[in-house]
Amino acid sequence: MPETVHHRGLDTQGYIEREGSLGRIPHTFRPVVATARDRLIGLYGGRLNSAYLYGSIPRGTARVGRSDLDLLVVTRQEPTEEDRAEARNLGEALDKEFPEIDGVGTLLYGRARLLSELETYDLGWFVACLCTPLLGEDLAEDLPRYRPDSQLARETNGDLALLLPRWRERIATAEDTDEARRPLVRHMSRRLVRTGFTLVMPRWNGWTSDLREMAEAFAAYYPERAEALHKAAECGYEPTGDAGVLRSYVDDLGPWLAEEYARVHGVKASRPD
Repeated sequence: MPETVHHRGLDTQGYIEREGSLGRIPHTFRPVVATARDRLIGLYGGRLNSAYLYGSIPRGTARVGRSDLDLLVVTRQEPTEEDRAEARNLGEALDKEFPEIDGVGTLLYGRARLLSELETYDLGWFVACLCTPLLGEDLAEDLPRYRPDSQLARETNGDLALLLPRWRERIATAEDTDEARRPLVRHMSRRLVRTGFTLVMPRWNGWTSDLREMAEAFAAYYPERAEALHKAAECGYEPTGDAGVLRSYVDDLGPWLAEEYARVHGVKASRPD
């Protein structure tokens, strides 16, 4: 069994460093980020508490025409259906106007939810470590520092068993085309790789958001499942529309990973929603 020797993504005290910054945004993506920032102000006004970027654009690894723009919007009160509709409309408009991106993903939460005790080691960690401040208050100032431990693993990805029935339903109702299946493969591949990585994260003792590095870290502890996770990492970057890939996720890799995760770290605390 490999020893715990890695420290990638940690500071000198062993805490996970915040990834990404506005300074790392590639020049090509700066116009869409500036437009998103200005429109968020116009749309939400005084309702807006904060806005963040996350994903490949603030990490500086985005690919032109292939990467999406990922936004986290925080409202002062719990978001309304109107707030959610405005976020969807904004994303659709930006996607049409800027060919540099391939879609917009917007998460929308209220400030109290993100700072709640229940979310400290899930959404709170996400804000503090994976999100780059774009507008307003930085909630990381009210959140703790985080180590790559079992509690963090459990509360971030310990809910895979709950997701699998939803995945099966999405697969069953999707159109029988590669084009319809490709987004599902991309989404599920990324989630499985991240779950596989956080399964071993406390032993690996570090953090990375690179899917291939995640799969490599996992492989050191579960060599018998290494090939499956390496393939999922590749599908996370270059998704196929193969129905067989989706079936393997919900019939084999997903159930095994959910069971092993629960055995090692336990199950994520239930959420009201």
